Amino acid sequence: MTLASRAFAQLATWPDLRRAVPSCGLGWAVSSVQGEVVHFHSERDVDLRLTDRAIRRFAKDLRDSGAIRIVPGSQWVTLRLDAASDVDLLLTLVSVALQAQESWPDPADRAVTGCNDQRGAGFVKADLGRF
Repeated sequence: MTLASRAFAQLATWPDLRRAVPSCGLGWAVSSVQGEVVHFHSERDVDLRLTDRAIRRFAKDLRDSGAIRIVPGSQWVTLRLDAASDVDLLLTLVSVALQAQESWPDPADRAVTGCNDQRGAGFVKADLGRF
């Protein structure tokens, strides 16, 4: 079992989440009542919607992790699953994402944009200077 499939299987058991087809059309997704939360694009690359406010709030911690990439202007962060600890990090961040979507939703006039894979960003080293 790959790290991505293990994480996906664990998330599929969470009562507030359900399996979904990703809006970008690539891979597998998990959604909550607030919308899409996670897109698994490959066996290693995962996009997670944290919201702008959550990304700003946790930018330093996210930036310090070698497994996470922030793409400026995106409500999504990209994780690279290389080790079991990255799966644990993803599960923790999904919990943060669920709380963020409920507690700090993005402004109603701002539509949720496509995930990082859809933006062509993938797992690239982004400029984190604005955070």
